[in-house]
Amino acid sequence: MKSVELIIEFGSILLTTIGDVAPILLLIAFYQILVIKKPIPNLRNVFLGFIFVIIGLAMFLMGLEKALFPIGKLMALQLSSPEFVKTHSSEELYWGSYYWIYIFAALVGFSTTLAEPALKAVAIKANSISGGSLNEFTLRLTVALGAGIALAIGTFRIVTGTPLYYYLLVCYFIVIIQTIFAPKSMVALAYDSGGVTTSTVTVPIVAALGLGLSSSVEGSNPALDGFGLIALVCMFPIITVLGYLQIIELIKKASKKHHTP
Repeated sequence: MKSVELIIEFGSILLTTIGDVAPILLLIAFYQILVIKKPIPNLRNVFLGFIFVIIGLAMFLMGLEKALFPIGKLMALQLSSPEFVKTHSSEELYWGSYYWIYIFAALVGFSTTLAEPALKAVAIKANSISGGSLNEFTLRLTVALGAGIALAIGTFRIVTGTPLYYYLLVCYFIVIIQTIFAPKSMVALAYDSGGVTTSTVTVPIVAALGLGLSSSVEGSNPALDGFGLIALVCMFPIITVLGYLQIIELIKKASKKHHTP
């Protein structure tokens, strides 16, 4: 009976996914046939590719619903539950008593961002366009580090109940200052690096983590405090990537000075 229910649920998700992808297919067909007025090249491969995309998206969405969302919320609830926190804290509860949730959030942000397919794609292109001066894996590590810091600070915000805009104002100020001094050719890459962190793998777990934590911490309101982590995950990778690019630029300048007679 359980298997039948899963099949029915998957079928429903598959139909929804087809409905979501269909406009993209129609748009491409419209421009190719009526505007460009040429047949679609490699039509068979394109058709098979869209089938794989639809099936893959449907399976991924079902996986989110059955695994990533519940696990993220469960871990947040367990690590921030009063029973667990009091067991690992010898003093009265305060923001420092939740250190396990900060560590967990940082590791979740780092690992999920490192696994993002969108980030990998951007890093490969950045490495290619820069002629190899931007190492693909180093760039991914830098972005993942930013996401990890963002989640640690974001969970601290939920625990303390401080307003989100304080953190965002500080982040925007730092980014503006860094943008002024960072290599101009790489600024756009840094901003895009913040955007690719909020993709298929990271967003579901981060959202579940925020809602789970805000539901467990006393005095927190999931509607007010449960959201906002994704905004921070967008901002901090920009800061770390701009910092990374500025360090590279300083090293290059120091190297030129050293080799100049």
